Amino acid sequence: MNFTKTDYYQEKFSKLSFSNEGIELIEFEECDFVGCTFIDCEFKKCKFLNCKFINCLLSAVKFSSSSVIEVSFTQCKVIGIDWTKSQQVRDLQFDECEINYSNFVLLKIPKTKIVNCIAKDVDFTETDLHESDLRKTNFENSIFYRTNLSKTDLRGANNYFIDVKNNTISRAKFSLPEALSLLQILNIVIENS
Repeated sequence: MNFTKTDYYQEKFSKLSFSNEGIELIEFEECDFVGCTFIDCEFKKCKFLNCKFINCLLSAVKFSSSSVIEVSFTQCKVIGIDWTKSQQVRDLQFDECEINYSNFVLLKIPKTKIVNCIAKDVDFTETDLHESDLRKTNFENSIFYRTNLSKTDLRGANNYFIDVKNNTISRAKFSLPEALSLLQILNIVIENS
């Protein structure tokens, strides 16, 4: 299937499969994508407004000069996405997803939801994630540097390294034993008594 219109409203797309395609100047509003595959595709100057992706694969997709606003991903693989190439990114939600090898550098995306996900090798350098929900997510090899995590919920998250000297963590929520990793930078010894 090719997209033949420039505007789609409240439509459901099931089991679409695109590879190495360029999709340009299309607006999707309140649309659902279920079981769809997009590999090495470029969405150029497109808009995704209040859309849902469920059980989809998006690999190395480019959202070039596109807007992705109030979009949720549930049980999806959203891998190798450079979100910084988008024109606007806001109110993203990832539930039970893999978002490995993604780039959020310098984005202001407060109140983002990344819950119960695998987020390996994700770059959050200088990202504003304040008031975000990052619970129960595996952040193995992900980068937090000058990241605003104030009032962010990281309870149940694991495999993260957050340097308390180079990140803002005021009023963030952590859980034990993972929170002990926050002390690594202090070069101290902690023993059971």
